[in-house]
Amino acid sequence: MPIESIRQHLSNELAAVDMLIGESVTTEVPLIKTVCEHIIQSGGKRLRPLIALLTAKAAGECSQNHYQLAAIVEFLHTATLLHDDVVDESKQRRGRETANALWGNRPSILVGDFLLSRTLQMMVSIENLCVIKILANATNTITTGEMLQLTNVRNPKLDEDTYFAIIRAKTAVLFAASCEAAATLSGLDAMVCESLRQFGDALGMAFQLADDALDYAGDSEALGKSVGDDLAEGKVTYPLIKTLQLANNDEKKILNDAIIKGHGENLPSILALLTKHQAIEATYTLAQDYSRQAIQHLACLAPSNYKEALTELATYAVARRT
Repeated sequence: MPIESIRQHLSNELAAVDMLIGESVTTEVPLIKTVCEHIIQSGGKRLRPLIALLTAKAAGECSQNHYQLAAIVEFLHTATLLHDDVVDESKQRRGRETANALWGNRPSILVGDFLLSRTLQMMVSIENLCVIKILANATNTITTGEMLQLTNVRNPKLDEDTYFAIIRAKTAVLFAASCEAAATLSGLDAMVCESLRQFGDALGMAFQLADDALDYAGDSEALGKSVGDDLAEGKVTYPLIKTLQLANNDEKKILNDAIIKGHGENLPSILALLTKHQAIEATYTLAQDYSRQAIQHLACLAPSNYKEALTELATYAVARRT
């Protein structure tokens, strides 16, 4: 199901969050607002706010604190994108020039810092210590995940366990925190909050695995970036790990050289090896396993249109092509 159909369940709530986001990036420094608006309005799916609001509606109703939470998780995500693009020296995201390409690295980093500091102000305004703890822990985990990934750039010996630790920290933890914090604000009991945290974790893992498959199997125009960008940046993801496990010695040499040197001219050979060893299919299969796990964790919720939307979102995470 297209993401637009899922978003229709929450058109009014998402509009309220958009308004809050706009108000929260207003400052006396025009460049901050300009950079924030550039990346926030660049066609992102707003998945983290969406799952926070869907969780709240599945549990009852959205409060003003839920709107604050939705804006917080979007700001946390946006800050990481700004910092990521600087670290990766990216020039394009979602088909548009990155902030660092337009304004330089220093403004991008400082605006990312501004968004992180704004999330601290908004966390405090919620006045819920449990929620603050969930979000603070998630923010710390995301940072350690970024560092873990950075220290393994161009490392052809990256193993599955480390890869899963990276994507759980970089991606799944904020999905999980969005669900758990929303459930906590709704006053759900600890066991239900934990089930919903696990839903978010599995959803995030499915989403990132599908992303890593799309980097090799997607359409450049639809993705808004070049196929094989992860390889060019030296990021070893599940399709490469799976291929390395099955490759012969000559094939491993080709893969290792491409990972270490980031040679774009080797991409056709790499894609051929991924196809030969069915690595893209294996990645999607694993993503589907996580999607099914996510749906199972929703058993704690009573039937509703919003629970169904969360189920659809878990399916969409794998079925999407952008």
